[in-house]
Amino acid sequence: MTHLDPPGGHGRPAVPSVHAAAALARCVSVEPAKFAAAHWGHTPLLSRAAELPDPSGFTDLFSPADADELLSRRGLRTPFLRVARDGQLVPAARWTGGGGAGAEIGDQVLDERVLEQYAAGATLVLQGLHRIWPPLIDFARDLGLALSQPLQINAYLTPAGSQGFATHYDTHDVFVLQVDGRKHWRIHPPVLPDPLEKQPWGGRADEVSATAQGPAALDVVLAPGDALYLPRGWLHSAQAQEASSLHLTVGIRALTRYALVEELLALAAEDQRLRASLPFGTDVADPDAIEPELTETVEALREWLLRADPEAVAARLRQRAWPAARPAPIRPLAQAGALAALDADSLLTVRPGLRWQLEPHGPDRVALRLFDRTIALPADCEPAVRALLTGTVVRVGDLPGLPDDADRLTLARRLLREAVVVPA
Repeated sequence: MTHLDPPGGHGRPAVPSVHAAAALARCVSVEPAKFAAAHWGHTPLLSRAAELPDPSGFTDLFSPADADELLSRRGLRTPFLRVARDGQLVPAARWTGGGGAGAEIGDQVLDERVLEQYAAGATLVLQGLHRIWPPLIDFARDLGLALSQPLQINAYLTPAGSQGFATHYDTHDVFVLQVDGRKHWRIHPPVLPDPLEKQPWGGRADEVSATAQGPAALDVVLAPGDALYLPRGWLHSAQAQEASSLHLTVGIRALTRYALVEELLALAAEDQRLRASLPFGTDVADPDAIEPELTETVEALREWLLRADPEAVAARLRQRAWPAARPAPIRPLAQAGALAALDADSLLTVRPGLRWQLEPHGPDRVALRLFDRTIALPADCEPAVRALLTGTVVRVGDLPGLPDDADRLTLARRLLREAVVVPA
């Protein structure tokens, strides 16, 4: 997770590494190598505002005024808001309804009902802000590159003295970025280290509750500009102090060794021995009957695993991970206008955050693999495509490897239409 190399090669996103490094530096007060070795996936890290590059905090990313804007003037719908009170989610019917003439869809957030809930002590959770709030769209893309992981960003707005959720753990790592107000956090060690998404805390509620009664590993009040890193599995609860609180939670979706196991097992279906039926009449409830079949299956699986192809596994992991981390948004109308006005003097660059692989595809073609599709191109386009994918600004008439401007324009139009490149 520590590489911040230039874009390109094996699907590294096309975002200048300086932006990725700056995004991570806003979240941790130690060097990336030390964070990776001492904290990532292991132990919490508290970073006070004075220790971070911008001690003024995170209001440039999201502020209480921004939250009011979303809740009142943007037609927000239920997937992007949850409301919690006394440790329980408030049914959406209590704070949603139709939006009036021409907007009768019944799951829209109603500002007056949100006010009623918040004034009564409920916590508001704005979800998926990495998809709908421009500063957080850019921040999530850059931080995701620094971590080489897909991520999501939520905001928690808690009234003074209130606590939205009981002690629990998450199945993803988080950065907590305190934006406004102060919040008291109590952190306890895991009851289940490194939980998978299929192992949520609710299945261990008694253990969580008992552990939360013991001494905290970290008992701290976060003030504006402070940041806290929590590995997945660490128990936590948080309570707003003398005033209302707003913090951002950056959730990092873990890619685990178990994901490798899942993909290996999916590929194991290619092995005929592992597809074989159990013997006729096998009593599957009888351990003695299952034992010889289990022994043979384990042996067959072991032999297959020794022949496992890393390229095949990497291809499946790509299909799993890439769609979870979208590249930068494009402006469809501006992109269409650039297509119409394209000429040899037009300047293009790769779409920021785009993950890609460029590889041979048959004797006279190359395949450009993207997060959602594969584009086949003539092999003689490869130098020009690579020039664009490096992240530099390129004049269409200067694209290498093609015989004339007509061919260069044809390629540029194709890549603009496919949203691989954007006007510089």
